[in-house]
Amino acid sequence: MTELEEKLLATLAEAKDALAQAKASSAIEELRIKYLSRKGVMTALMGQMGTVPPADKPAVGKTLNLVKKQMEAAFQEATAALSDQSATAQAIDVTLPARLRALGHQHPITQVMEQAVAIFRRMGFVVADGPDLEDVWHNFDALNAPQDHPSRAVTDTFYFDLEHHDYLAKDTMILRTQTSPVQIRAMETHPAPVRIVCPGRCYRRDTPDATHGMSFHQIEGLYVDKKVSLADLKGTLSYYAKEMFGSNVKIRFRPHFFPFTEPSVEWDASCMACGGKGCKVCKGTGWIEISGAGMVNPQVLRNVGWDPEQLSGYAFGMGIERIAMIQYGINDLRLLYENDLRFLHQF
Repeated sequence: MTELEEKLLATLAEAKDALAQAKASSAIEELRIKYLSRKGVMTALMGQMGTVPPADKPAVGKTLNLVKKQMEAAFQEATAALSDQSATAQAIDVTLPARLRALGHQHPITQVMEQAVAIFRRMGFVVADGPDLEDVWHNFDALNAPQDHPSRAVTDTFYFDLEHHDYLAKDTMILRTQTSPVQIRAMETHPAPVRIVCPGRCYRRDTPDATHGMSFHQIEGLYVDKKVSLADLKGTLSYYAKEMFGSNVKIRFRPHFFPFTEPSVEWDASCMACGGKGCKVCKGTGWIEISGAGMVNPQVLRNVGWDPEQLSGYAFGMGIERIAMIQYGINDLRLLYENDLRFLHQF
């Protein structure tokens, strides 16, 4: 056996002994650099092959390859063994008692939205949904909103890519200003009768204050069939008000104007705080404004290809945040979005 072969075997034994003592991955890495890197011990020994007599080179080369393979295998085994030990040390002890974690609860907006949806479902309404990113035709044109309507101004609505699109063009994209486009999409894709409620988020360029926000939630309803009347709308909203605010609540309608309904009304509920007698909550009137509603404008039905001579319907919409503020006595809309746990834990 040549002197180089003895050195190779001694180096292998030395490396194995060192690996047996290594207790961390960092120690194994240091040994790998020492023995197997380009400037390591094995590289230096390989450089001595030039001093080996030609007759001995085959045997020495074979020993060199064997030592290198065994050393690499030893490093792999040491790394695997250390990983197994780490996994065993970190394994979950299923016999330990579980940690008690505080459970969260639904946000007041979600609570009110689900309560409203449940009420309308009991009246036969089906929940419908649509995209938050909407086109101008579904959000404005199909709903009979004139092109000079204030809500269509760039100062009131979030428009996209106005550098390449006219804000009045039908295919210009916006963040929907209301959930009403869902009604249009439902009438486009389903035959009459249609009876839906559309809960969801809306967006408008409003300056946030105690009663306004740039992002808010609405729930809208639509019922279209043969011989649907304003009396049907009144009955629906009366039932909803009693279920949401209590059996003693009363409602009233006031004439109003909306492009997508004709006739249009705003409806109020008697003040839940004072029973209609007049207080600070209702500003002494005894009534609290809830939302807008009305009979679907015949032009809206024509826009989706329906015959207003054969079909009629009603629509209504209300803000979820407003209902939550009324129901829980909240005086500032912004409290619902500040994620202050001291506030949210009250609900």
